[in-house]
Amino acid sequence: MSFSNISFILNKPQLSENIGACARALKNFNFKKLVVINPKPLFPNDKIIATSVGAKNIINNTKIYENIESSIKKVDILIATTSRLRNKNIKNISLNNLNKIDFSKKIAFLFGSEASGLSNKEISFANCIMHIPSNPHFKSLNLSHSVIIVAQVLFNLFKIKKLKNSKSKKITIASKKDIQSLSNLCIKHLENINFFKPLEKKPIMLENLRSIFYKMELSQKEIRILSSVFVNLAKKR
Repeated sequence: MSFSNISFILNKPQLSENIGACARALKNFNFKKLVVINPKPLFPNDKIIATSVGAKNIINNTKIYENIESSIKKVDILIATTSRLRNKNIKNISLNNLNKIDFSKKIAFLFGSEASGLSNKEISFANCIMHIPSNPHFKSLNLSHSVIIVAQVLFNLFKIKKLKNSKSKKITIASKKDIQSLSNLCIKHLENINFFKPLEKKPIMLENLRSIFYKMELSQKEIRILSSVFVNLAKKR
């Protein structure tokens, strides 16, 4: 259990003020890892630094990526925040049940853009989704407000309860990079046999397939086994 195991990922943020306020929220609650994906404003800029109010070190150490896939290669568990119900077979976790997460792993919380939140494609990279309880008739929260709520809950959780790792230390959970490699291997072989038909349905088929892999907490051993299965099945054709 460590504050350094937690990262906060802002996907396509649109406002400098929100980025700065998110950095300030992280520092308020002793978190240090801010990740920004394809921000609309120039990063960093004077407005971001000004609204971070003393969290310039967080801004200076923020990592910038072009897409979600490249940002989560070293993440073990990705939790996507959303205010909307999704017609997807993906685990839901409540804000009050975060103590069920294994915080000895590298955990990332993914937040969508101010205008549109997260798409189903973006959520397909997550292990689970999380809703922040709010007025059912006005559920949309400001980006920085969402971040500060999650950070505050985690801060209290870390301070008042020592979480125990429920799995054997001999078991190493696969990283998102490992999951990506396995998913790409599977997709490659499926493309070789023209599996994705009709072509207009390929994007949603890829989204659903990716979701299956990303929401499973596979071990590195299981990744090796499945990779071997895919390779040998391809040889048998």
